[in-house]
Amino acid sequence: MELSFGAKLLLLWVTCCGHALADDSSGHNKVIEVTNGGPWGDWAWPEMCPDGFFTSGFSVKVEPPQGIPGDDTAMNGIRLHCSRGKVERDSHVVESQSGRWGSWSEPLWCPHGSFLMAFSLRVEAPNTLGDNTAANNVRFRCSDGTELEGPGLSWGDFGNWSKPCLKGICGLQIKIESPRGLRDDTAVNDVRFYCCSS
Repeated sequence: MELSFGAKLLLLWVTCCGHALADDSSGHNKVIEVTNGGPWGDWAWPEMCPDGFFTSGFSVKVEPPQGIPGDDTAMNGIRLHCSRGKVERDSHVVESQSGRWGSWSEPLWCPHGSFLMAFSLRVEAPNTLGDNTAANNVRFRCSDGTELEGPGLSWGDFGNWSKPCLKGICGLQIKIESPRGLRDDTAVNDVRFYCCSS
């Protein structure tokens, strides 16, 4: 099958630049991950804070429980709130891709002067006969030791903490399942975060 020009360009970018983003040996954009992410969906594009910004807060997009016979998707997105200086006045939001369901929570912020540096993901294990939701919530550890848990749903369990980004988190990439029509939807399945380089 002949690939379109756009598909060839995307393949070239993923092979060249996408790999370089994750594996830069100079320490730029080091990736932190967890091992309990859901199995469905594809990795979306990475989104990074502007140069000179670091992540001091986050918010999540969550669909409330749908009841029976509804199709639950739970967490549909994660936004990072990048800042420098005064949080309220000088911030920038990045989010990679998000699902269509639910609404965004108010941001949760690290205490003044600290930043997000590690995370843990709440994931419901796959259920072949039931309504799968995959990733349901996320929590972060700030550089001062404070832990912030998003207002996601309680299905599943939190896995182990990721390794820390010693200079803070500066970007993210979401693994998300596209809408499936009448079949079971899960939305966000996994996430990885990029460390600040300076």
